[in-house]
Formats: sequence, C-alpha cells, structure tokens
Amino acid sequence: MAVGAVERGPEEPLEVLRAKYLDYCSAQVADLLLYLTPDEIYLLAQRAYREESEEGELSYVEMVQSATDWLSRKVALPPFEIWLEDYQDHPESYVEYFIGLWKSESETSLDD
Repeated sequence: MAVGAVERGPEEPLEVLRAKYLDYCSAQVADLLLYLTPDEIYLLAQRAYREESEEGELSYVEMVQSATDWLSRKVALPPFEIWLEDYQDHPESYVEYFIGLWKSESETSLDD
C-alpha cells in the first residue's frame, strides 16, 4: 500500500452513502449559519420570507429555519454523483465534515 493511502473497507450501502451526503450538506449549511450574527440571521430570514410572499412576524426558531432553508438553496453544493465519486476517492477528507446524522441510517441498514 502506498504511503498516505487509506485502506478501503467493504462497499457502503447506497442508503448510507446518501445519508452521508445529506450529513455533509447539512454540515456545510450549519457552518455558514455559525458565521452569521443574530442580526444577519434576522435579515436573511426576512428576505427569504418576503421571497416566499409571506407576511407576519417570525419566531426566532422560524427565522433560523427560514435562513437555513434559504442558504441551502443558494449554497453551491455538489450533486450527489459528483460528491460520491470524490468521497469514494478521498473518504478521509470528508470525515471532519460529518456531524453524525448519517449514523442512524447506517444502523438501520445493518438491522435489515
């Protein structure tokens, strides 16, 4: 085995790979939210709310959800197929981006 190469385990089920992809995407959006101040979240949520032609006041939880939804539509994340190819070639580079949401899918597929 070459120096620095990662030994690959058995193929992961497609359900687990999709769960890892969603986990990766969620982590990317969450990281962006962490950089925003409460005022920026408020402005972003109001913008997203207006884009949806909604009216009224939002609770803080609704603001964060609205900002999260808006960011997830605007952030340039790779399509699953491109992410999968890169993940399979370099799984070690993605470990730090997983927040653990995919693990429940892995446990479910092992129970089947």
